[in-house]
Amino acid sequence: MTKGMIFDIQRYSIHDGPGIRTTVFLKECPLRCAWCANPESWGSVPRLFHLQSRCIRCFSCAAAAKEGQVKAAPDGPIFDFGSCTGDDALRLAAACPAGALVVKGTPMAPEEVFRVIERDLPFYERSGGGVTLSGGEPLLQKDFAKELLTLCKEARISTAVETTGLVPWETFAELQGLVDLYLYDIKHLDPEVHKARTGRSNEQISENLKKLSATDAHIHVRTPVIPGFNDTPEALRAIADFLDALGIRERTLLPFHQYGSSKFRSCGLSYQMDSVPQMTPETLQHLAETSKFYQTGGNKS
Repeated sequence: MTKGMIFDIQRYSIHDGPGIRTTVFLKECPLRCAWCANPESWGSVPRLFHLQSRCIRCFSCAAAAKEGQVKAAPDGPIFDFGSCTGDDALRLAAACPAGALVVKGTPMAPEEVFRVIERDLPFYERSGGGVTLSGGEPLLQKDFAKELLTLCKEARISTAVETTGLVPWETFAELQGLVDLYLYDIKHLDPEVHKARTGRSNEQISENLKKLSATDAHIHVRTPVIPGFNDTPEALRAIADFLDALGIRERTLLPFHQYGSSKFRSCGLSYQMDSVPQMTPETLQHLAETSKFYQTGGNKS
């Protein structure tokens, strides 16, 4: 039986496609963006998170841990998060009486997830909503995604997929007819700059978008605007020109935020964006205007 590794299911979502939606978050991502909002998607196995605000320093976790996994310190437990994965993560979380330890990553069959999705059918019908697969990169779990999308289409539920585009083209081809909307990330057009800040080149991402735009797929491109990375009129206009050439008119600039900062710390990762201020609507609007990002066919001047 096919199972997906799910780290969250968010009902009543209004930011991941049209209408009211259920967003299913799948683990695994090929990128390592410092500004990531969902670092719990990194890796393919269940991962332990320590919510310090809930911790009562009872050290039940240390008693349940294997040697070297948890160290008792005056300010609370210190975890070797790299060794606290899979079954070990589940055991430690079960030992915590305060709910300060949670595990992100649960194996679920497509039918299990669909039973959650179908609870809100009336909301989808009234609002024009549906289901969105997100991550991470949900298409890295292709077989699970295909089975779940098929169940949704059979139930006439609108489907959307948020994607980095960094998967084999054959994955997109195999899902043809199952995805009503692709929410496609384009972060930068320079392969070297892209690799330096995300860990991977953008060449496959760009090529897949070219191929996808030549089909009848509905594509909405989203670009997170990150200070020091792509927050210049030149970088954004280059993306806009690329989309113009492909005939993709639906596009959105997303402002930088620090929503993922606490998640990084909760799983032992270093957050590198603390000194970067969150982007104001005025700054984003100025960049949109000076880059002519939304002006399809606009010139570069």
